[in-house]
Amino acid sequence: MIKLLGSFLKEKRGDICLYIGFIGVFYVIFSLSNLPVDAVNYAFFLSAIWLLGYGIFKFNQYYKKGVAVIEAKQRLEEVTENLPDTRSYIELEYQAIIQNMYKKMSDLQSAERIGRQEMKDYYSMWAHQIKTPIAAMKVLAQAAGDTEDARTYELLQDMQTELFKTEQYVEMVLTYVRMEDMSGDLMLKEYALDNLVKQALKKYSRMFAMQKLALHYEALRVTVTTDEKWLVFVLEQILSNALKYTVEGSISIYMEDDWLVIEDTGIGICSEDLPRIFEKGFTGYNGRSDKKSTGIGLYLCKQIIEKLRCQIRVESKLGKGTRVLLYLMKENLQVE
Repeated sequence: MIKLLGSFLKEKRGDICLYIGFIGVFYVIFSLSNLPVDAVNYAFFLSAIWLLGYGIFKFNQYYKKGVAVIEAKQRLEEVTENLPDTRSYIELEYQAIIQNMYKKMSDLQSAERIGRQEMKDYYSMWAHQIKTPIAAMKVLAQAAGDTEDARTYELLQDMQTELFKTEQYVEMVLTYVRMEDMSGDLMLKEYALDNLVKQALKKYSRMFAMQKLALHYEALRVTVTTDEKWLVFVLEQILSNALKYTVEGSISIYMEDDWLVIEDTGIGICSEDLPRIFEKGFTGYNGRSDKKSTGIGLYLCKQIIEKLRCQIRVESKLGKGTRVLLYLMKENLQVE
């Protein structure tokens, strides 16, 4: 109310100054003419009372209109239906401008929403369709892998690796497209964390063997309330990064004070890159030198973990490896 009162007085300051000016003119004329000013004082007193009453009446109208505008602003979708009544031609024109702009904004939002949905449908269809030839090529590569020619066998192994990477990228595209509707896709249940981690490890078992990396794994006797599909995707992305940037050594998975830790002995992350690793499209020094990083994997992990109401953080030293820590103990999640 105080804010509206201040705005009202500021808006009416011209009228107030005009009134004071008129009274001043009368005082000056009566004083210069040596006439008694009692009549002027009496007229000033009566007109001041009238002005005060009229001001209160006008402020009441101004206050109601101000409240209506504030409420309309808070309910933007109903703004064109709840604008206050006005008798001013200029205000009517302003309201017409607002209604026209709101209609154009609604049309743009509707067109954008339709276009975004069409894009999502297309990429989802593409990702599902591309999986069929990828699976077929993997089967063919495995069938041809019995060849005795060492060079051919090596090429087939490389083909299988590249097909595996392609499949990963397709899965990333699908996850990225579905991210907007993730909240409606969540199915929270209690899971043994050990089983979820083993799902992700099974997918990358061949990569461990090919890169000759040791796996140090401690049984995880922990139950978590989460969504299986989305959390497994996060674990797969973390393992993928660990394998991508670890040339030799090992990858360790264990619990540390209720945090799930996935640790590697890879090339590590520059200290100046650490604060930005969860930004969409950020690849950092390692990603630029690798020339294959998309800058999407950790961004997706961060978004998923936050929607699961959990926590993720990364600790790393350049040349000494990286630790990714996940806090998944959320007792306040409702189990279906």
